Amino acid sequence: MKSILSNLTFQVLVAITMGIIVGTFVPGFAPHAKLISQSFINMISMLIAPIIFLTIVLGIAHMGDMKKVGRVGGKALLYFEVVTTLAILIGMVVANLLKPGVGVHPATGDVNKIKTYTEQAGEINWSEFFAHIIPHNVFEAFTKGDILQILFFAILFGYGLNKMGESGQSLLSFFDKMAKVFFNIMKVVMRLAPVGAFGGMAFSVGTYGLDTLLPMAKLMGAVYLTCFLFIFVVLHAICKLYKFSLWQYLKYIRQEILIVLGTSSSESVLPSMMQKMEAIGCNKSVVGLVIPTGYSFNLDGTAIYLSMAVIFLCQVFNVNLSIGQQLSVLAVLMVTSKGAAGVTGSGFIVLVSTLTALKLMPVEHIAILLGVDRFMSEARAITNMIGNGIATIVIAKSENEFDEEKYKLAIQPAAVESMEQSDI
Repeated sequence: MKSILSNLTFQVLVAITMGIIVGTFVPGFAPHAKLISQSFINMISMLIAPIIFLTIVLGIAHMGDMKKVGRVGGKALLYFEVVTTLAILIGMVVANLLKPGVGVHPATGDVNKIKTYTEQAGEINWSEFFAHIIPHNVFEAFTKGDILQILFFAILFGYGLNKMGESGQSLLSFFDKMAKVFFNIMKVVMRLAPVGAFGGMAFSVGTYGLDTLLPMAKLMGAVYLTCFLFIFVVLHAICKLYKFSLWQYLKYIRQEILIVLGTSSSESVLPSMMQKMEAIGCNKSVVGLVIPTGYSFNLDGTAIYLSMAVIFLCQVFNVNLSIGQQLSVLAVLMVTSKGAAGVTGSGFIVLVSTLTALKLMPVEHIAILLGVDRFMSEARAITNMIGNGIATIVIAKSENEFDEEKYKLAIQPAAVESMEQSDI
């Protein structure tokens, strides 16, 4: 009994349940709950920049061959593009089959809230997206927590350290000790995961209320079903192809899945996912390159949601899309979805920019999604996180940088339990 109570996964599950109860019966607690949840996410966020930097630098410095770094990066980007496109296609197909928007009589949304997203979407210059990856000030990249800029600088720093050879060993040893310090800090912060999950769920339910879900229940059900199908059909097929078990992998990261469910943020588990992917057998350099890049370029859940949201809005407002127009939706989403992690309030901003590019309807129409968007963010974030972990294993295996013995030991129930207990 004591071991169950001290298990972090169990604690997070209890916290989520309590969050739903408090949000339902004490909605006035929502502002305080938001503060609790945001404080936990901020504690994780403060660790993301140094952990990404140190993991990539150490990985590249130890890798030796810089051509291998380029090959890993190229493979990762190709994989991301193929899998994300599949996610968009599946979202569109399911939305066309289930027709979640047909028969929905939209309540009037708060159009004023959309103005902020419209303005921010207008500021996104997609032609400058890649140019933005190069930081004009390294320290500013770290203070802002810009993952792609930190990734770019870390690769260059790792290359420079790699070229120093033996003379760089003392600095390499120092960075290795620093990385251990930050991961130890992360273990302390993760003890507060149940508190963060409670706050996130209490805020969502208390702010929007479970009654707001009823008019949009069909859309929510369709999004969750599609994410489920994507994980257990597409990602399962990829796992089979690369000879590892999806089910064992999901059991291995069950703690992270529950934390994301509670906080609605995949960033809340980014450091622990990097640590777990290394522990499951992936080479440090592969983990350092694939996981952070995936947070901007491998957003499978977000791609599913965006494609279904566009089709849903067209169905609600009786905009009949031809096959050619639906292919245009696919093409535009292949571009706009890649910037989804680079901006605050990304889901709505990217949706606005997509509708603006397609010119299918007034962007104000997306106001009807405001009340339920938060409840669908869990599905998006969990799918994104699961997809990034699988991508890391796939790239590691393709590079022969995957330790099968380490994998077999890591997925043993006793090992998973021990890893969870080490966070308490």
